[in-house]
Amino acid sequence: MSRFAILLGGALRRTPALEARIAGARFIAADSGMRHAETLGVTPELWAGDFDSVSDRLSAAHADVPREIHPPDKDRTDGEIAVEAALRLGATSLVLVGAFGGRRVDHFYQHLAQALRLAEAGVPTVLTSGDQEGLPLTVGERQEFDYPDGTLFSILAFGALSGLTVEGAKWPLDAVEVPFGSSLTISNEVRGRLAVTLREGRALLVAHPGAEEG
Repeated sequence: MSRFAILLGGALRRTPALEARIAGARFIAADSGMRHAETLGVTPELWAGDFDSVSDRLSAAHADVPREIHPPDKDRTDGEIAVEAALRLGATSLVLVGAFGGRRVDHFYQHLAQALRLAEAGVPTVLTSGDQEGLPLTVGERQEFDYPDGTLFSILAFGALSGLTVEGAKWPLDAVEVPFGSSLTISNEVRGRLAVTLREGRALLVAHPGAEEG
């Protein structure tokens, strides 16, 4: 198994939850995501993107990191380019670091959708900012999550959901149908051992394990 952490341009806070996710990982920076290398105290093995959001200071500080430079006029985001580079280098699982927040809501959406696509292709993927993390739900499997009592979580749907069961929660669900756009699965809390089963649909569990840390 080879885990890669992709440093993206969104928000980041160094927390125990984040450090547990990236322990033993290899690092690739995507464009301005290189700034997180300083926060984490790591040196990526590759820096990829069009470098249009990279300051002169950041560029000079990491001049020794190999670069994969792409033109600004391209049909992929810097994050997707960095993920493709990780897969070429043998990544079998991914952590998208700095995947939440940032100035571009379209990039934030792309990170969520990309994580779902990667998981469906057999590449386990986690998104994290340190304070919150996202994990794609696998259709037809009962997935357990090791979060402490009181952890806030939501299930973000990318379409209608069928047969959604949520156990170990303040508001459990039993094989319910969730119309697209419903807020039924927003703002729940862990009570015991959280487990989620989804029969049909696409969704991510977004939890806030680091919100009270630090």
